Order: sequence, then structure tokens, then C-alpha cells
Amino acid sequence: MLADKDRIFTNLYGMHDRSLKGAQSRGAWDGTAAILARGRDKIVEEVKASGLRGRGGAGFPTGLKWSFMPKGSDGRPHYLVVNADESEPGTCKDREIMRHDPHTLVEGCLIASFAMGAHACYIYIRGEYIREREALQIAIDEAYDAGLIGRNACGSGWDFDLYLHHGAGAYICGEETALLESLEGKKGMPRLKPPFPANTGLYGAPTTVNNVESIAVVPTILRRGPGWFASFGRPNNVGTKVYAISGHVVNPCVVEDAMSIPLKDLLEKHCGGVRGGWKNLKAVIPGGSSVPCLPADVCSEALMDFDWLREQRSGLGTAAVIVMDQSTDIIKAIWRLSKFYKHESCGQCTPCREGTGWMMRVMDRLVTGEAEPAEIDMLLDVTKQVEGHTICALGDAAAWPIQGLIRHFRDEIEDRIKAKRTGRVSAVAAE
Repeated sequence: MLADKDRIFTNLYGMHDRSLKGAQSRGAWDGTAAILARGRDKIVEEVKASGLRGRGGAGFPTGLKWSFMPKGSDGRPHYLVVNADESEPGTCKDREIMRHDPHTLVEGCLIASFAMGAHACYIYIRGEYIREREALQIAIDEAYDAGLIGRNACGSGWDFDLYLHHGAGAYICGEETALLESLEGKKGMPRLKPPFPANTGLYGAPTTVNNVESIAVVPTILRRGPGWFASFGRPNNVGTKVYAISGHVVNPCVVEDAMSIPLKDLLEKHCGGVRGGWKNLKAVIPGGSSVPCLPADVCSEALMDFDWLREQRSGLGTAAVIVMDQSTDIIKAIWRLSKFYKHESCGQCTPCREGTGWMMRVMDRLVTGEAEPAEIDMLLDVTKQVEGHTICALGDAAAWPIQGLIRHFRDEIEDRIKAKRTGRVSAVAAE
């Protein structure tokens, strides 16, 4: 279990003062000018050496992503964009960082922007996050007033401006290129890649898009050294991680712990265990609503990191753990997610626009047991036609929960169809 001295987010629960003074008393903004004095290349090398992988879902190495930015300038400005559009169902980790520890993010924005040669950074925050936006704006204003950002930030000679942009509450704007479109004032629709944002991003200029947590951990990594961060977790899955645990646990919570922590330990140490005991567990969605669920027998062995979960044909995603006990109608739970993805599809790609509605309508019938047995395989076939055939990953996100359901709970779907035909009520969906 992570020792308190190793926690990066020391005010995750809002127990302490979140103002600049409070943040500085906990170590924020300590020697920031000295960190910047190391130079761009050294900062990128240290972030690479720390093994930090993106905390927004894809798990792409952060230092490598930064190194894609052009070294010199061709006359275009460089931008850093922070993705604070946290709209994945079950995910609420970035919210706590922005609400209670906003200075970790503001300082991270300065350091990361400097490392990429960006004089401006935009934080794109989710439309529903009203209080979080207020807390973050206060932190930005405090940093400006103290000379930590703005002209000659921290006395480093680097000019840096930080802007907070409020979205309108669209899930699709969490996809990096749709976010850039929205930031430019256009419809939030993903762009075709290439060109990638590091080449042609915001306003046609080189841009890096990073998740809130990925940026907020950077100052502490650079203060304590990449070796310290890399000492947690398994190789290629290192560092500390903020987990958001919801659903059928005794105490749902957001908590920072080491990567690769066993799922069972995470639930029992921080959440008081599964409601009704471990034997009452039915399934867990380990990384936000877009990754396939894991049945209880796999959960006993599960490690919370990118590679272990990928080997189980699931994923760490945003590390939003959704716990479901035996009382859950899992077919209905996955139907609810398919309804969400159908609603949030931007409609640009035909497989997603048509497929999400099609999958939801078949799920409607599976919930009530009114489908034909052959429709289970037909539904699986449709998920394969959507997955990997769209510009962005929303098609995959809509397909994967259904694939996980059919992979692990096919017998339940079949039982419900049979029960409906024979008139047995007990196996039919809960109202």
C-alpha cells in the first residue's frame, strides 16, 4: 500500500487549504524555476525515464508524446492542451484534482508547456464541472498574481499564459481532436489522423493534448526524480495512480495508490470490500464504462495496470472501477452503457452512427428476453463491424462492453430468452 509520504495529491479529499499558500505548504511550486532551468530536453528525458504513461485511458508514454513536438519553431506557436473533459461514466478522478489540488495542475501546465516550447496552454474542462472550474480559475488567478505564471513565469525568463475553456458537456469532446475542434469554436467532431496534433493541432499549430492527471504528476516526478516514480508498480506499468471506485462497495471513493495493486487489495483496503463480501461479487468494469467487464473469478487475480488487464481482453482505461454484486442485472447494466454511447455518438462515421443505435435496440430485446437466440451472435458480429472502423475510439467504446457481456455472461442472456419463451418470470429482467 502506498505510504502517505509518497502521495502526489496530498489534498485529494479537500481536508486542507487548496489556496496557493496551502499548496505551497504541501510542497507545490517549490523550486519550479530550478526545474525550468534544467532545459527542455532534460525535462522530457526525465519524464521518459520515469515511465509515466498517459492517465486518460490510452496509456501512451507521456515523455515520448512530448518528444514528438518540433524542437525548433517554424513560425507557428506551440500549444499544450489539457483534457479535463472527464465524461467517461464512472470516472471522477480528475474532478478531485481540480477541485481540491488545483495548483498541482497549474504548475504541471507551466513545466510541460516549457518542455514543449509552448507559451500558451488551454485547459478544456467538462461543461458540467461548474465548481471545479471555479476552483481552478481561482488557482490560475493566484498563480498569475504571485508571478508564478504570466510574463517571466517564476522568474525563469519564460512567458506563459494559461486559459481555462468551459466545454458544453459533450462526451465526444474528450477525444483529443474533437476537443481541438470544439476549442476552435467548431462542432466537436474528431479529425482524421494523420496529421497528428503534434504536427497540426490547435489552430493548425503543433499541439500536445494530455490528461489532467498526466500533467499534474509531472512537478512531483521532477522534484523527487524519475527513479522514485518508477519504483512503484510493475515494469512498463509504473508510478502512482488515482483510482475512482464506485458501485457495490461499502465505501465508494477516489484514492491514490500504486500502479499494479491487486484489485482485491484496492477494494478491501480503501472501500471496505464488496457489499455483502467478496463472494457476493458478480463483475467489475476495471477502467471506466468503455472497457469490457471482468467476471468475479478473474477479479480475484486482477492487477490494476495497463498490461495485465489488456491480457485479459479488458483495459485499465481511466482506472474507474465499477463494482457490481450479485443483485445486478448485468444485461440491463450493459444496455444502459450502450444507450449512453448511442446518445453520445457525433454521427460522423456511418458504422458508429448506425451501429450504436442498432446495438442498443438489440440490447433492448436482450434485457426483456424477447430476442431470438441467433441475435446474440449477430450482435457480436455487429460489434466487430463497428470496432476499429471509425475515426475515433467511440465505436470501440460502444462495442467493447457488449463484447465483454457476451464473452462472460452469455449463459445469462440465453437463460433469459428461454425463460421468456417458457413463461418463467424469475429470470426475466428487473423492472
